[in-house]
Amino acid sequence: MYCLQWLLPVLLIPKPLNPALWFNHSMFMGFYLLSFLLERKPCTICALVFLAALFLICYSCWGNCFLYHCSDSPLPDAAHDPSIVGT
Repeated sequence: MYCLQWLLPVLLIPKPLNPALWFNHSMFMGFYLLSFLLERKPCTICALVFLAALFLICYSCWGNCFLYHCSDSPLPDAAHDPSIVGT
């Protein structure tokens, strides 16, 4: 379970508010995970726990899934709000 300390913080990295950066963010996260899985070769239990957590976050559409953007999420409307972007 030692390898989970390197995988679980990846789920906590917030998605950028600017929609133009979503593709760059998802590519960076995808390449980081791929390189981690190839280089460190985590145990099967750690990989399954991480993939289950990733699936649950993306399935629930909490807004932090880096694989795709949920259509009912308020993030695109909030990204154009000057009070949010200006902070």
